[in-house]
Amino acid sequence: MRTYINRLAPIVILILLAGCKVSKDVVIPKASIPEQFRNAASADSTSIAGLTVKQFFTDPTLQNLLDTALLRNYDLQIALKNMESADLLFRQSKLGNLPQLNLNITANTNRPSDNSLNGLSAGQFLKTKHIEDYNANLGLSWEADIWGKIRSQKQAALATYLQTAEAKKAIQTRLIANVAQGYYRLLMMDEQMTVAKRNLALSDSTLKIIHMQFDAGQVTSLAIQQAQAQQLVAAQLIPELEQNISIQENALSILAGQLPKAIARTASLNKISFPEQLSAGFPSAMVSRRPDVKSAELSLNISNAQVGIAKAGLYPSLSITASGGLNAFKASNWFNIPASLFGTVAGGITQPIFQRKQLRTQYERAKIDREKTVIEFRQSVLNAVGEVSDELVKIEKLKQQYTIAQSRVGTLQQAVKNANLLFKNGMANYLEVITAQSNSLQSELELASIKTAQLNASVELYRSLGGGF
Repeated sequence: MRTYINRLAPIVILILLAGCKVSKDVVIPKASIPEQFRNAASADSTSIAGLTVKQFFTDPTLQNLLDTALLRNYDLQIALKNMESADLLFRQSKLGNLPQLNLNITANTNRPSDNSLNGLSAGQFLKTKHIEDYNANLGLSWEADIWGKIRSQKQAALATYLQTAEAKKAIQTRLIANVAQGYYRLLMMDEQMTVAKRNLALSDSTLKIIHMQFDAGQVTSLAIQQAQAQQLVAAQLIPELEQNISIQENALSILAGQLPKAIARTASLNKISFPEQLSAGFPSAMVSRRPDVKSAELSLNISNAQVGIAKAGLYPSLSITASGGLNAFKASNWFNIPASLFGTVAGGITQPIFQRKQLRTQYERAKIDREKTVIEFRQSVLNAVGEVSDELVKIEKLKQQYTIAQSRVGTLQQAVKNANLLFKNGMANYLEVITAQSNSLQSELELASIKTAQLNASVELYRSLGGGF
């Protein structure tokens, strides 16, 4: 009895060690996260990333576009399918601790040689030329999770599933930003179309006056040619903008998972605005929301699990197998119970010997991969903080540019009025009128571009902070 207990002692000890981890996880390097963003107006715990999509984008037309895109965009649908696939693998990994159970039913017959030992024995004792065997059994096998290998596999599967969820979030936030920015570009081109048509009408009026002066002999044909050239500059913008508007509408339709079509809109570029102060919050909150940073963090979880799996491969594994069922040499006796019943139970410990160098190499490589993952996490944080800081300075400086450009537009619009008035009274020549109109046209087009850049920077700040899901 003592000998039997001594034989079982190592197995009992290994079972008691089940669930132990043989490697220590590397934690997220908190030193990678700064306390505050550069260019942040003030340290505020609130962040626009906490706003829902409908709270941040208040234009009804844009909201409808976003709703359609989130429902029908094909990239987002693919991301959802990837999540479903990863979820199935995760569910499968949760069954790793359960034993495997297999049903095996076989029936065979063997006709040995009459001159073989089996043939002579069968003829002498069984009085038959062939040997039959009928077997039906259930086989069970189970590996004890002594070193936490199965638990590490579950951890890796969970992190992989969560990564697909973060990938879906990243696609969604980028999709929302692309739709919003595309919509704002559309409004910008609408505004530029209005400017071009207004300038074209002004050029027509100026050209008529010059024609009258030419008929009166006050100016030469050069004045008409210069005025016509200025008129054609404004005229050329109209088909160019019409082309760009159609292309932008097509792009927005495709983002929304629809065939290219016209997009109805009632808002104007000047009616779209965001709050004066767009709070970015703290970098630590951004890190917890950004899908790419969260994905890098999950990659570290996977790497920790892979190190644990590789380390567990260096240690002994305990397997327990059992089988039982019915066995008989004759079909008529196959289900003769209890005579045909049989059962076996076995346990074994396997320790790799000749493969140890290979397993040690796999373990060392897993540790190196984990170190790479830590570096990649640091880089993802660095990129995320850099993106937020970029958008903050853009918002600040574009606001200043817009104020200056707005003042310039007002000045040049007044200059056009004065030039036209002076020209009609013979106190200014046609070149001064044409120059004033040209400068006014360019300044108004530029003002629309700066306004759109402001809106786009606000959208990018919302996305870079992790908003949009």
